[in-house]
Amino acid sequence: MAERLFRRAAAGRHQARSAGSEPGYAPHPQVVEALDEVGIDASDHVSRKLDAEALEWADVAVSTCDEEVCPVTPGVRRLRWHLSDPKHLPLEQVRPIRDEIDRLVTQLVAELG
Repeated sequence: MAERLFRRAAAGRHQARSAGSEPGYAPHPQVVEALDEVGIDASDHVSRKLDAEALEWADVAVSTCDEEVCPVTPGVRRLRWHLSDPKHLPLEQVRPIRDEIDRLVTQLVAELG
């Protein structure tokens, strides 16, 4: 969700790539639906594994994992957002997560200029 919401908020001024330590095989249907409700099509999302190349590309890495299990990101500004994983949640519980991500993304885009 964060990648798609960031892209919309940044309007081409910044780029985003989504990656995870244990990426799924397809976007979660309730996440796709929650984004669709705010006019974002994420049906074509391809999950990617977080690796050194992704971190080398990034200036800022946003993570939602606990400190103990997050990968080290030397030279990359690290932000930690404490969010629930929407993976197996019903749409009614995914919407507030989407809205919080949107708020955080909007704040980050404003900071980046």
